[in-house]
Amino acid sequence: MTDTPTIPKAAIDLYDAYAHRTLDRRGFLADLAKLMGGAAAAAAVLPLIEPATAHAQQVAEDDPRVSAEVAAFEHLGVETRGYLAWPADGNGPYPAVLVIHENRGLNDHIRDVARRLATEGFLAFAPDFLSRSGGTPDDPDRAREMISELPQPAARDDALGALIFLRGHERSTGATGAVGFCWGGAMVNQIAIADPDLDAGVVFYGSSPDSADAVRIQAAMLLHYGGLDDRINEGVPAYQRALEEAGTSFEMHVYEDVNHAFHNDTSEARYDREAAELAWARTIAFFRDQLG
Repeated sequence: MTDTPTIPKAAIDLYDAYAHRTLDRRGFLADLAKLMGGAAAAAAVLPLIEPATAHAQQVAEDDPRVSAEVAAFEHLGVETRGYLAWPADGNGPYPAVLVIHENRGLNDHIRDVARRLATEGFLAFAPDFLSRSGGTPDDPDRAREMISELPQPAARDDALGALIFLRGHERSTGATGAVGFCWGGAMVNQIAIADPDLDAGVVFYGSSPDSADAVRIQAAMLLHYGGLDDRINEGVPAYQRALEEAGTSFEMHVYEDVNHAFHNDTSEARYDREAAELAWARTIAFFRDQLG
């Protein structure tokens, strides 16, 4: 059996720079080869660093506990499509949770996260924020480019429209929460600022908002960060102070010795099972407490 190669944190940091559009793919691969001592060594670690959405699925598409469908809503003249999942028991209505994807758009991993929420008794909706651009492409690099070109005010408006859609849905109790990852975590912060009717927000390693805006948050917040995630963690102390000064109800957890995207089980090098499972258990308990 071939041993799994050791992946240094510097390689994770290189991928983070590439994934967040500060390093192009050619530069990423060249720098990774230098770091690992050659192209062959870089090729060996690359599949462990890059997400492979087909490799991880906790709740199968045909799981009998879940009903799901493609759904769409229109807000401010723009149609947004997405993935809607709910418990198959038919005993609704259910508290509703908006699931906001990373900067690769709506993919199989995020659909799986929506199904996980459905198995816990929630109506979960994962919008495709690239709907206004034709939808998430199969190529994750192209999806990242499209996300980087997406005007943030437009994306925020689509997220606010998704919350309106969820509150009015026949399967919804009207109580709404939002959970987001990376790009989506930052978006949860933004809609918590913009929407006083949001009941609860859960942020997984999303960039922090400006302190002057953060004081407007009325939703209860649960914040998850990786201890090794220097780029994101730089803004966390000021965010924490702003929430404390505003008297906002929040919990914050820093998971030591884990990387950015530690919850994403499609990236073997960055995923940390213990931290991910603990953060997810806290998330479910938080939503149950806040949404009923």
